[in-house]
Order: sequence, then C-alpha cells, then structure tokens
Amino acid sequence: MRRRTLGWLAAIWVPTRLLLLLLVFKVFVFPGPDVTSDVSGIYHDWYEVLRGGTFPLDDVTWQYPPAAALAILSPGALPFLGYTEAFFVLVCLTDLAVLAMLAYTGTRPGRSARGAWVWVAGVPLLGPTVYARYDVMVTAVAVAALLAGARRPRVLGALAAFGALLKVWPAMLLVGVVKRRAWVAAGVTAAVVSAGFALAMPGAFAFLTFQRDRGTEVESLGALVFHVARHHGWDGQVLLHYGSVEFLGPHVSTVSTVALTLTGMAIGWLLMWRMLAVRFLPHTAADAAFTAVLLFTVTSRVISPQYLVWLVGLAAVCLGFPASTMRRPAVLVLAGCLVTTLEFPLWFAHVVASDALGVTLLFVRNGLLVLATVAAARELWRTTTRPDPAEPVLPVSRTEAADTPATAR
Repeated sequence: MRRRTLGWLAAIWVPTRLLLLLLVFKVFVFPGPDVTSDVSGIYHDWYEVLRGGTFPLDDVTWQYPPAAALAILSPGALPFLGYTEAFFVLVCLTDLAVLAMLAYTGTRPGRSARGAWVWVAGVPLLGPTVYARYDVMVTAVAVAALLAGARRPRVLGALAAFGALLKVWPAMLLVGVVKRRAWVAAGVTAAVVSAGFALAMPGAFAFLTFQRDRGTEVESLGALVFHVARHHGWDGQVLLHYGSVEFLGPHVSTVSTVALTLTGMAIGWLLMWRMLAVRFLPHTAADAAFTAVLLFTVTSRVISPQYLVWLVGLAAVCLGFPASTMRRPAVLVLAGCLVTTLEFPLWFAHVVASDALGVTLLFVRNGLLVLATVAAARELWRTTTRPDPAEPVLPVSRTEAADTPATAR
C-alpha cells in the first residue's frame, strides 16, 4: 500500500510540476500579467545588491526580514544556469522536498497520506505564480519544523525562528507549542541569526519601516470596500505602490487601520485560546499554526496570491494527522487557491478595474478564506479548550505539561 501511494503521488506530481515549469519558462504562456517578472527583474536586482554585502536600502519594495537574502542569493548555487532559470529549478526542487517530507511521515504508522495529497493538489492550483516567488522555500521550512516538532521540539523552535527571519509568518508555528525547549531554541536561533546579519550587512532591519508604510492592496479583504465604493463615486486611485497594486486616496488609511485593529484582535483571540486550552494533542501545534496564519492572512492589508501556498503547506501538515479536525478548512483553502489563480493572473485586469467579474472573484476568494478561518478557529477551540469526556482528567500543572511528551497527551 505504501508503494502504491507513493506511485500515485509521483504520477500526479511529475506532470503538474512539469506544466508549472513549462509555464514559468514560457514554453506555454499563461494569460494575464507576466508573473515571472518579479524574478527576472526585482529578485535579480536585489541579488546584485546583496552580493555586494548590503541590503537594498534604497528600494522600498524590499520588505522582508534579513534571512530572505539567502533565498534571493540561492540561485547562485547553480552557476551553470541564468539567475531566473536557476530560481525556478530551485523552487521546483524545494516543492519536491516538501512532498518527500509529507509522504515519508504520511506512510508511517498512525499517520495519513492525506497531507501529501493536499500538497500535490494545492500547489498547481495556484498556477505559475507559485514558482515565481520564494514562498515555497519558506513553506518548506515551516513544514519541516512542524513535522519535526513531535519528537524534536528544539528543531521545531530553531526552524520556526529561522523561517520567521525569512518571511515573519513562521513565527506563528509556536502558537500551539507548549514545550519550553522549543521556545528557548527559537529565541537563541533568532538572536544569533539576527545578530549575524546586523553585524555582517547594513540595513538588515530596514524592512520594518518599509512594511509600516504599506497601504491597502487590491486583493485584500479591506480592499472590497473600495472596489464597491468606486461604483458610488469614490475618487481614489489604483497604483503600483510599495511593490504591489494598492488603493490610494480618501479613507484608505482608515481601512488600513481597521485591518491592523483586526490583526490585533486576532492576536488577542490566540492569547485567550492559549490560556484556556487544556488539551495539547500531537496535532494541536499544526492545527494552531494553520488557524493563526489564516487569521493573519484574512486580516492583513495585503493578500498576495503566493500567501496561499503557506496555507496549503500548513493544511497538508494538519491532514497528515488522522485526528486533525482541519479537513473542512483545508478544502476551503484549496478552493480558494483555484479562485486565486482566476483573479491573478488570469483576470487581474478585471480586479484592477473593479468591474463585476473582478469584484465577484474577490468576494468568492476572500469569502472562502474567511469561512476557512472561522471553521479552523471553531475547531481549534472546540477540540482543545474542554477536556475529552473519554479521557481521565488529571491535575497536571502547566510546567509539568511543558515537559510531557506530546504522544502522552
């Protein structure tokens, strides 16, 4: 059965990834904007600056933590290829590495291959954009962290911290982790890596200022306000701003503030959940991470298409645990991936124009993400904040719980 499962996974992964490569190499042209221009233009320009030993301090589109430099510099490991071609090849190999991790753990006793199937199906649903951004690399680190977490909490902590220094969001992998060893490893890794970049390369944390000044991106949940308002006399603009297409004009700052407020409320909900949670099962860390990233995605001022690969990776880890209750949110995310490709890049011109098709696509995609978020939060709360009546409840302190093996709870 294990060999048959691996065979079917390979039989679907190979043609779908070959198609993605043919699209980004432009053997076939996908309709809509050229999604590879970020790699051939922006990433390559950053690569030249980073090779000189500094961060792109004069480029406001550089909005990433310092370890992102490693992803941008990684095509240099394949000097026999051009920068753009090497980047695509490395992303494809990273995609394969994620599948290998999920397939290996999924065929072990007590685990499920459903997670590997989520990854195999979810990535191509995002179209060529998924291979033209470095988010697959970040997701691979997050998947490795969660898969290692049950037996090696220090590895989970170290990888979560490193992932956060690649693109911030992997810090949320620690939301459902109770073992102190993971948190200590995360703190040490973050401190050491951050100090190394700060000492070695000027401008390691300039991204914080650039990120602060962003507006409301046209694909975000808050942007729906302006898509509708444009049909009722709102006189703002849609412009390329800080590296993304954003709304600029009256009341944009208000909507951005509301988005930040909702993010703060999401943090508050997660803190309340953590204080009230009493059941931490082997899959809880993955379920909590998936829920947290969903919360931060839907409340963000920006929902770029590649963000959904984070959710696909985390959903895949969750479904690798047969007891996880994240199946419905995972299905909703997969549906959201398909609609995302329709709104970008296929019909992005309609989104920018705020016409009926563009607005409908955004309502559907963002609606699917909101439904997934509500369903995930509800399941996480339901399965962890009340004792299982089938299990004896023992008076265990939180300190003792932190040192109890996950398989024993």
